[in-house]
Amino acid sequence: MDDVDSAVWWDALREHRVVLQRCSDCGRSRFPPMPTCPWCGSRLTVADEASGNGTIYSFVTAHQRVSPGYDGPLPYTVATVTLDAGVRVLGQVEPAEQAAVGAAVTPVFVDHDEWTELRFRVAP
Repeated sequence: MDDVDSAVWWDALREHRVVLQRCSDCGRSRFPPMPTCPWCGSRLTVADEASGNGTIYSFVTAHQRVSPGYDGPLPYTVATVTLDAGVRVLGQVEPAEQAAVGAAVTPVFVDHDEWTELRFRVAP
């Protein structure tokens, strides 16, 4: 799963942390990780730890299996989350029925055999 640009992201998730790329020249954070800044073109980056907290920007709830290999619970909700750090990421939301645009969420880290998944829980 790792490549040169995303290794920091995946390594941090394994440690149950959210780490984003930030451009050393213009100071903007970005996701997904990439070799150059999409705003100024700089190749210089630093790794910034983020809380992982954010708000739901949009979401979709699947009530049926979308792909033949899926054997997880239904329904499940996948959301675009605007992190407090300013970038948008995708992740499953738990519980699915509480997802709503604008809802505050906190990070949940789900360890798999070879990788860690970032999910979100609707904040109380």
